[in-house]
Formats: sequence, structure tokens, C-alpha cells
Amino acid sequence: MRLSAMGDVAMTVPVLRALVNQYPELKITVISRPFFQPFFKDIPNLHFFAFDEKERHKGVLGLWRLFQDLKRLQIDAFADLHNVLRSKVVRSLFALSGKKVSFVDKGRAEKKALTRAENKNFRPLTTMFERHQLVFESLGFPIDLSRPQFPPKAAIENRELATIVAQSQKLIGIAPFAQYDSKVYPQDLMQEVINTLAANENYTIFLFGGGLKEKEQLQQLVGDKKNVVNMAGKVPFKTELDLIRNLDVMLSMDSGNAHIAAMLGVPVVTLWGATHPYAGFLPFNQTLDNALVSDRNQYPQLPTSVYGNKKVAGYENAMRTILPEQVVARIVEILKT
Repeated sequence: MRLSAMGDVAMTVPVLRALVNQYPELKITVISRPFFQPFFKDIPNLHFFAFDEKERHKGVLGLWRLFQDLKRLQIDAFADLHNVLRSKVVRSLFALSGKKVSFVDKGRAEKKALTRAENKNFRPLTTMFERHQLVFESLGFPIDLSRPQFPPKAAIENRELATIVAQSQKLIGIAPFAQYDSKVYPQDLMQEVINTLAANENYTIFLFGGGLKEKEQLQQLVGDKKNVVNMAGKVPFKTELDLIRNLDVMLSMDSGNAHIAAMLGVPVVTLWGATHPYAGFLPFNQTLDNALVSDRNQYPQLPTSVYGNKKVAGYENAMRTILPEQVVARIVEILKT
């Protein structure tokens, strides 16, 4: 199976975990970028195949090499959970060689109807997890996702970080960024959320992000608060995943971090601007109560985009309708239960 973006990859993990638990005789090979290998480390009978997009598997010839490399693994069926040009080429080669193939239907027409400005069809669409289920069902492996299993809390190898975790009563993660601005909660409102939560000395708050600009923004959010920790660039990705496994709750935008926390069994509060959980990207095993959406009475065209890449004039402040006290209240409620 071929996987690419962080959120896309993370959303497959609960489905694959259920697949191998319910069909222990199966051997699974996941094809993705090397960066994502830690996502799958706890899944038995799963082999990770690193896709070398820069050299060996680059271009059309590279995809032929990828096909040849995979053939040596004696693969019986090919599940395309990404359904883009490169994965279509590889799955077509497997189909031509007589192997059974199946691919995910992303429901593009339904999503277009959900996000169009006029005659909007505002209803919950099939989730990506259900779409992945259908792929494996068509290959003869129906999956039950109603009783998910998650990995236990991980030991943290970084001593300083392990000490902070051990001495904290409640651990809160906050990932305040997303790929597109239309999905990012305004920084002044996020500052209010962090200030309010940090006033409780029993809470330790970890801020997640990457890159120099995000690191600087996170440091502004930290300020002089002793129980708020900027994690940007501090530890390797594997250690960051181990930390997330220890969280009591994660606050995230509609972004990859939400799906990472959810795949590890962490309760996730998500904030939605131009996008909406009805498009099928509500994190795994989360309820709509945990998804705080912008006010559609004030902004009736919402959702205006599936991925947040479409800007609509006059909708720049939509996320300001999600009040900081709402966000804090939902997080505190989760921590109580």
C-alpha cells in the first residue's frame, strides 16, 4: 500500500492495527517515506518498505523499479490507500501481473458538494477510516473498528523530558499550526487558551511544531510560564511520538498532529476554520463534541474547502467565533474524565 502525507499516513494506522489483530495470519507491507516508519513500529506482522522518491524510485523508471522491488516480496494483493498518480501506476502494474488490487475512493464529488458556496449539501460524509475499511473488504478482509486497540504509554528515553513527564499530574499537548492559514486558530486567542491552562500548576503543556518560524512563534506562546514547554526541534521524531503517547489530551488544528495523537489513543480536541469534520477527517475514535467548529450562522459558506487551501473573502476571521473559554472548557472536561 502506498502512503504519502503525514495526516494520510496517520489515518491508516488504526485500520492496519485492526487488520492485523483480526487477521493474524496476514503479512502486511507498508510502502511510504522513511520518515513515517515510527508510526508502524508496534504493529505485528507489518513490514515497512521505504519509498526512495529522490533516487531509486524517482520518475517513471523509478516506479518500475519499485514494482520490481515489491514483486520480490511475493505480494498477493495491493491496497492503494492514497490513489494518486504514482500509486495508480504501481497498482496498475500489479493488476497487469494478475494480482488483486483495490484502491480508496476519496469521494471527491461528495466533498465538492459539501464545500461549494451555493446549493451546499451539508451532511456528514463517509470517513477516511470507513473508506479504508472498504478497500480491505473488497480484497476479502472486512474489518471491525468498533473496539480499537492502542499501544500502551511509551517509556521516554530523553532523561530531561522523562523527568518532566514523571513529575506532572496532567499532560496537555498543543499543536497550533496547520498547512494553511485558514485552519490556524489566531495566535492571540491561542495565547489566551495557553495562559488559562498554564494557570493550573497541575498541568504541563507541551507545544508542538517544526521549522524556525514556528519555533519562534511557539516561544512567544511559552513566554515566562514554567509549565509550558516548546518541543520544536528539541528531540527526534520518535521521541516526540513517545511523548504524545503519554499525553492526557491533545489540542490541534485540522492537521496531521490530530491524527497522530488519535492513532495513539489520545483524546483530541480539534479546531476547525475553513474545513469541517463532516468532510470525513475527524480524527479516529473521536466524537463531534471534541471538534469545535466556526460559527456557520455568521459564516454560512463554511466549510469552504476540504483541505483549507481555498481562501474566501470575508472569511478570514471565521475561527474567532470559537471562543478560548470554549476550548479550555472542553479540554478541562476531558481531563476530568
